[in-house]
Amino acid sequence: MAAERLARILAHLTAASAGAQTPGPMCQVAAEIVDVSGAGIMVLSGDVPQASLCTTGTVSALIEELQYTMGEGPCIDAHRTGTAVSEPDLGAPLTSRWPAFTPPALDAGVRAVFGFPLRLGAARVGALNLFRDRPGRLSDDQHANALVVADVIARTILTFQAHDGQWPGPSGFEADIHAVVHQAAGMVSSQLDISVGDALARLRAHAFATGRRLAEVAEDVVERRLHFDDLDRH
Repeated sequence: MAAERLARILAHLTAASAGAQTPGPMCQVAAEIVDVSGAGIMVLSGDVPQASLCTTGTVSALIEELQYTMGEGPCIDAHRTGTAVSEPDLGAPLTSRWPAFTPPALDAGVRAVFGFPLRLGAARVGALNLFRDRPGRLSDDQHANALVVADVIARTILTFQAHDGQWPGPSGFEADIHAVVHQAAGMVSSQLDISVGDALARLRAHAFATGRRLAEVAEDVVERRLHFDDLDRH
């Protein structure tokens, strides 16, 4: 049964990705195989989000951006713990665990979210995020499908990394779409004489407090329109 499941999912992914120059088809296939409203793939290093490899639409892109900005959510927890994370009723959770992520996700129509770690042995590369526009748990079959999809995606990403960052196809793929955030974190680290991790936390806190996207705040820092040492003096 497990071998048949793997063969079926591999065949689906291979057919959908034929000729693709980006990892985009993986998200669409993941959503189709698990039968959910949408999917996204987040790459993390340590506990720090690095990039969103693909999403299936506006809502899934928002879910990725919220997690990147807030530093919390199903992908963050799944990557950190190495286990699947499930919130089948985001509007009425048994435990409130994502106070910053949940309200805007609900506003966007998300009613259930699920995170699956992308890992191969000790190598942790990120997490697969799945969401529904209605409350409800994944069935046992859906959960099993999601685990296999996550395993295949993890192997694909590690293969991509092992081949000097060249995605199948002539154009390759630029994995780190948030380089400006890392550059800004380095600048804030220097301004305040704190670690890069603490600087990233300060950037996130400022983005949350001002109601802006993390990337926008980071761009202001890099362009020297925003100085955190000045903020600390006021």
